[in-house]
Amino acid sequence: MRMRMITASLAMLGSVAASLVVGQAAHADTVICDKYGSTTVQNGKYVVINNVWGSSATQCINVTNNGFTVTQAQHNNTGGTPAAYPAIYAGCHYANCSTNSGLPLQASNSQFNTVQTSVSMSYPGSGIYDAAYDIWFDPTPRKDGQNTGAEIMVWLNHTGSVQPVGSRVGTANIAGATWDVWFGNIGWNVISYVRTSPTNSISFAVRNFYDDTVNRGYGQRSWYLTSVQAGFEPWVGGAGLAVNNFSYSIGGSLPTSTPSSTPTSTPTNPGNGGGCKVKYTKNEWQGGFTADVTVTPSSAVNNWTVGFNFPNGQKITSGWNATVTQNGSSVTAKNLSYNGSVGAGGSISFGFQGTWSGSNGNPTGFTLNGTACTNA
Repeated sequence: MRMRMITASLAMLGSVAASLVVGQAAHADTVICDKYGSTTVQNGKYVVINNVWGSSATQCINVTNNGFTVTQAQHNNTGGTPAAYPAIYAGCHYANCSTNSGLPLQASNSQFNTVQTSVSMSYPGSGIYDAAYDIWFDPTPRKDGQNTGAEIMVWLNHTGSVQPVGSRVGTANIAGATWDVWFGNIGWNVISYVRTSPTNSISFAVRNFYDDTVNRGYGQRSWYLTSVQAGFEPWVGGAGLAVNNFSYSIGGSLPTSTPSSTPTSTPTNPGNGGGCKVKYTKNEWQGGFTADVTVTPSSAVNNWTVGFNFPNGQKITSGWNATVTQNGSSVTAKNLSYNGSVGAGGSISFGFQGTWSGSNGNPTGFTLNGTACTNA
């Protein structure tokens, strides 16, 4: 989880061969001690990873047909990051994909509503850790590299003083329980649901947590679910943590192909679009807010820049789906490599997180490639 995904990306490139030492054969009772070692179970339906990204201590896991047990771990991370995230998952993690998961899957697809998962876990009597799902979303149907949309963590249990990324922003009632909701951004949105009463098992529809994430302005229906992972983040110790049983299912016929991350049509008028309409929505709390911007050009565009002005001194702290820069009250958002081309009838979507004091009025003077926009 979290910075693991950045540091592990480089390390995994150099450790692919080492990861394959344990093989991809589907068999039980495989022992993995390689930092980024992995194997598959149930004929490739799930992947199990050791994923020691934040510690030099040896960690070993014993993989069964339904999960795994941490058999050796003497971590002693007393700082702000966990030592590892051993997990079992369906979907793709840095191009290491399970079979027949139907992922990546766009959240706007009706099949997304059918995605179900469950897990049962065991906890040792000592150590500092959290036991959590890690559910990833990306603006594109990504199978490799770091996801940049939303990371939803579902904390079933935790010990010691560890806490999620960011700060607590509210509560939610989901899957028959009450959860403290935390939000932070570390290059992508991290939304953590911390169960107020610990449990060692859960069964839920992924959409139930993502619906809440979208309603809070931290995710978008156009984003893709890329993986559903369940495991542990140990800080101190870790031996004895176990996933006893994990399941993932998706209803209906699986997609036969993965959609392209960029439109296949060629813009007929790669210019300023000749006009546009804009929709601005925000979700705010005392001193902070997130906002989503949807710009609909009147004709196709190829590479876009959206500009606007804040009326009350708001400051942007991070953004997604665009490179967002600010100079005083003036803000500029430019397309990324994967979303610069917008066909006729399409729309541009991006968002950001910011701070405010006094008041948080909506921005004004929206433009698309220098041409003024009107409100949708």
